[in-house]
Amino acid sequence: MDFGLPAGELAALAAALLVGGVVAGLLSGLFGVGGGGVLVPVLYELLGVLSVPAELRMHLAVGTTFAIIIPTALRSMLAHYRRGAVDPAVLRTLGPALLLGVVVGIVVTRISGDAVMKGVWVVSAVVIALYLFFGDKTWRLGAQMPGASVQIPVGALVGFVATLMGVGGAAYIVPFMTLYGRPVHQGVGTAAGCSAIIAVPATLGYAWAGWGVEGLPVASLGFVSLIGAAILIPASVLAAPWGVRIAHGLSRRKLELAFAVFMTIVALRFMFALALT
Repeated sequence: MDFGLPAGELAALAAALLVGGVVAGLLSGLFGVGGGGVLVPVLYELLGVLSVPAELRMHLAVGTTFAIIIPTALRSMLAHYRRGAVDPAVLRTLGPALLLGVVVGIVVTRISGDAVMKGVWVVSAVVIALYLFFGDKTWRLGAQMPGASVQIPVGALVGFVATLMGVGGAAYIVPFMTLYGRPVHQGVGTAAGCSAIIAVPATLGYAWAGWGVEGLPVASLGFVSLIGAAILIPASVLAAPWGVRIAHGLSRRKLELAFAVFMTIVALRFMFALALT
């Protein structure tokens, strides 16, 4: 397949995608995320090198990332489940609400520009990072998880925002569960399951949202690049269990601080991107 680039540059791009896949897998296992915080900006830049029109890059990066999140999040969830760190009851309650949020998010994505998606990234990442940096571990909203009357609207909101960001929702699910007294490792494991629930319909939605759009690279299914997914998925799936092992070897506070640093980097990256638009 000809991208109009010399063989050496193509090899460098392929190597960058493989490295990005490994990092995404590690982050998925470590934080319960699907790697979107790394993959979205990396793919955004690579799509620019491939001369994809600027107005399509963010949508294509997010859509492709969701395709990659599916197997990565599933692998991460299974690894956490074997360690008893996934709450199936929470997943059953949040699942339908997450799906509703995804549907609304896809509709908004189809009609919005990339500045909206970047803005959501910045606001969300800053809020979560501040909470993790300065939040007190003794803070509690309750001694146990709330019922469906709270979980359903929270799930719908998480599904909506995650769909615009290209993430699996761990940035919200983890603090939501810890504020109700759940161990951070259980929050991470359950968040991995939420990532899988979000990623499947989101991938289909981005394929639909970009169907027939002109200017997309070859081998794209709407806003999903099949080539990018094919390169990144094996690397990310392979690396996910490594992140799980690291996560279960860290204390609660170290895991929280690492996640806060991760979200700060993401916020700064998209602030910079917005400043250039």
